[in-house]
Amino acid sequence: MDVQINGKRERLPDGLSLAQLLVRLDLQSRRLAIEHNLDVVPRSQYATVRLQQGDRLEIVHAIGGG
Repeated sequence: MDVQINGKRERLPDGLSLAQLLVRLDLQSRRLAIEHNLDVVPRSQYATVRLQQGDRLEIVHAIGGG
């Protein structure tokens, strides 16, 4: 299936979860925020949210500071 990640088209296996995508991208241990089709997804739902053809993701790294 084709999805967009941060504006770039990516080809991924069907039915991939957000958690599986993060492992695939080697981002599983990072502090992130993920927007899936304009909705922010809580980390607790990464394993249950399944990607579908045409989905749009924005993945941003959380940066601490004051």
